Amino acid sequence: MAQRIVIENAAIATVDARDTEYTSGHVVVADEVIESVGAGRAPEGLTDVVRRIDATGHLVTPGLVNTHHHFYQWITRGLATDHNLFDWLVALYPTWARIDEQMTYAAAQGSLAMMARGGVTTAMDHHYVFPKGSGDLSGAIIRAARETGVRFTLARGSMDRSEKDGGLPPDFAVETLDGALAATEATVNEHHDASFGAMTQVAVAPCSPFSVSTELLRQGARLARHLGVRLHTHGSETVEEEKFCHELFGMGPTDYFESTGWLGEDVWMAHCVHMNDSDIDAFARTRTGVAHCPSSNARLAAGIARVPDMLAAGVPVGLGVDGTASNESGELHTELRNALLVNRLGPHREAALDARRALRLGTYGGAQVLGRSAEIGSLEPGKLADLVLWRLDTLAHASIADPVTALVLGAAAPVTLSLVGGRAVVEDGRLLHVDEDAIARSTRDEARRLARIAAGD
Repeated sequence: MAQRIVIENAAIATVDARDTEYTSGHVVVADEVIESVGAGRAPEGLTDVVRRIDATGHLVTPGLVNTHHHFYQWITRGLATDHNLFDWLVALYPTWARIDEQMTYAAAQGSLAMMARGGVTTAMDHHYVFPKGSGDLSGAIIRAARETGVRFTLARGSMDRSEKDGGLPPDFAVETLDGALAATEATVNEHHDASFGAMTQVAVAPCSPFSVSTELLRQGARLARHLGVRLHTHGSETVEEEKFCHELFGMGPTDYFESTGWLGEDVWMAHCVHMNDSDIDAFARTRTGVAHCPSSNARLAAGIARVPDMLAAGVPVGLGVDGTASNESGELHTELRNALLVNRLGPHREAALDARRALRLGTYGGAQVLGRSAEIGSLEPGKLADLVLWRLDTLAHASIADPVTALVLGAAAPVTLSLVGGRAVVEDGRLLHVDEDAIARSTRDEARRLARIAAGD
């Protein structure tokens, strides 16, 4: 018999296709899936109830889904804080190219712990720095995710265009074309799980137009489709990237990506700030997804992505933390608020986004972008029980009239309970499976060790 968790007396935002909400409702979890969602108390006569929660004063939502991140940057936070993207990369690549397995594991722990504590139930990491002799970096990241208890996609990145080829990374920081492809294929074969409810998936993810060769993009796309996995990269992030693509390839980023096989419903790209109408139409036509990273885009002065126009055209859009060297908070729930506020600074003004569309970006939109909307992203019977109970009856939120508005525009709401596949990951704001105080110490120590190595000590 299924073991059940019953949550009652909560406000519920299901984020289903009809945006169904309940001012006071219930959710019943049976093992790893949602059994029922509805108004009022849970049905009578349920058996094998192992836990019954009175969620008065709480809002229940789907767990947050992060669609773009660079975990290793956790140990280089607070550096190059007044740079644009290209200058920031040039400043930090020499340090990043000295990471090793121990540093990568600690940084992944820090990144995952911060997100999980703030309501993320599905995380992803775009890792593309693989120094020679640095150890099993992909394995270290996946191990950290497994220990934290969140669902996880590793976007196995790569770079083969270094300074000598006109790229930004130093020569010693890149892989060869054949080496990158072989290592990516091995990572997919070892770690990717395509089954319903998978805890670990892998995507093929060459880094960006200015750090990978055209051949790596082309062969990477063919490899991903041969292996049946998704594709991820950075696209149209800055005006400098636009200029780079026109100078090197004779076309803008979107046309360049299309010429290399990098548009399609199995592709999602980070940022997509500098998109014209033709670019948005191409993404909509091909169902290419976007990871919107408002805080990082602002931190690096990249600009304001045209999210309202993308959504109106039918482009799948999710939210991303991005690396914590360009978003020091490392939390996704802050991106709900920032997505709404930043987009209202654009031409659509107050009509750009509202609280419910922001929540949809951080839940169902993210699930779409990761190709998992049949499993996660909304509270519906049969879907995986990835959900969060946000406490909204304290000083910070109690007088805000609407619970979804309280979550999106209010202060960071405490997480009373976070479930991943029906398994508790956070209770009363504390992580259950890892020691966040120990992680804080190890990330501090590894950050200092990396700084010493980068300085030549």
